[in-house]
Amino acid sequence: MNALPLEGVRVIEFSQMVMGPSCGMILADLGADVVKVEPPKGDRTRYFKSVASGFFNTYSRNKRSVVIDTTTEEGQATARKLIIDADVLIENFRPGLLGRYGLDYASLASEAPGLIYCSLKGYLPGPYENRLALDEVVQMMGGLAFMTGLPGKPMRAGASVNDIMGGMFGVIAIQAALAQRARTGKGAYIQSALFENNVFLMAQAMMFESVTGERSIPWSVKESPWPVYDLFDTRGGEKIFVSIVGEEHWDGFCRAFGREAWLDDPRLATSQGRVDNRSWIIPEIAAIIAGYEIAQLCPILERLGLPFAPVNRPGDLFDDPHLNASEGLLELTLNDGRKVKTPALPFTFNGQRLKKRRDPPAVGQHTQEVLAELQDRKTGTSR
Repeated sequence: MNALPLEGVRVIEFSQMVMGPSCGMILADLGADVVKVEPPKGDRTRYFKSVASGFFNTYSRNKRSVVIDTTTEEGQATARKLIIDADVLIENFRPGLLGRYGLDYASLASEAPGLIYCSLKGYLPGPYENRLALDEVVQMMGGLAFMTGLPGKPMRAGASVNDIMGGMFGVIAIQAALAQRARTGKGAYIQSALFENNVFLMAQAMMFESVTGERSIPWSVKESPWPVYDLFDTRGGEKIFVSIVGEEHWDGFCRAFGREAWLDDPRLATSQGRVDNRSWIIPEIAAIIAGYEIAQLCPILERLGLPFAPVNRPGDLFDDPHLNASEGLLELTLNDGRKVKTPALPFTFNGQRLKKRRDPPAVGQHTQEVLAELQDRKTGTSR
């Protein structure tokens, strides 16, 4: 690949957990020089166990690590120099923390008028802005847990959706600010937040309530608005999701599985007719699908052009033929020498997937290198 789109952009990352690190990783994959500032003992997510044990390595590729003790005056001065020399700063610490060290936007803007400062928070300015938030907290507040779980049993989504999307919206705003700075020479102060991200995810459900005057129903028990949009059991016990919505899909399914009589049934002549008759159509289709092994069924559904999906566990994706053939998985070497795979960013740029250029760094691995570059720039040497 030729020069990456954000090559030449330097980003200083003060972050932890998922939201800030995911924002930094996306910028790094796009070519930015992302310098992750860690405390002397390292980012605490390096040492997480259980379901959080993948946090650090997932979001730290293509970054450099610098150790700075920002609780000391010397560390604060070093951090300030790094930031003033950079194009972008991203941070996702609790409100007011960096302000204690003179590293908030108000303290830096006069000395670095071109700086793009991105704060990733729980809430945008308003009554909640000083509250601490987690993905679970805003999923409960923002309606997502209600829509995901069973009635009376709200459930967190199975991924850190708001953390990651909040980081993505931070990237979008940063790129917009870089474009604006190219025209005006001025930096910007940007905020992206978990709660508002979750509310954005709920826009369809909110609009439904506005338009219809009805209350939303959890997806777990919602009556399907489509003729066939369901999960079925195959002969081997594996589950498969199948959708039969369009007329050509219905025609193809009926002919492929010997149900041509359904094509002449006036009750099933329209999509709404098929919705109205789901009570007996779905058990019939379930019986058809239960007669096939999943390996037999998938090629037939693919040939018919039906949307379908086997129900995979996360670990199954390592062996997914499409991901492996399309460079959708990147190989990382961890600090302990183990080699693992992780998903690439989900888009191509000029026909290519973005690559891994650096493995997750060791604590402070690039401290001397980055500080030497600061000195080089001070004396006029190009970095």
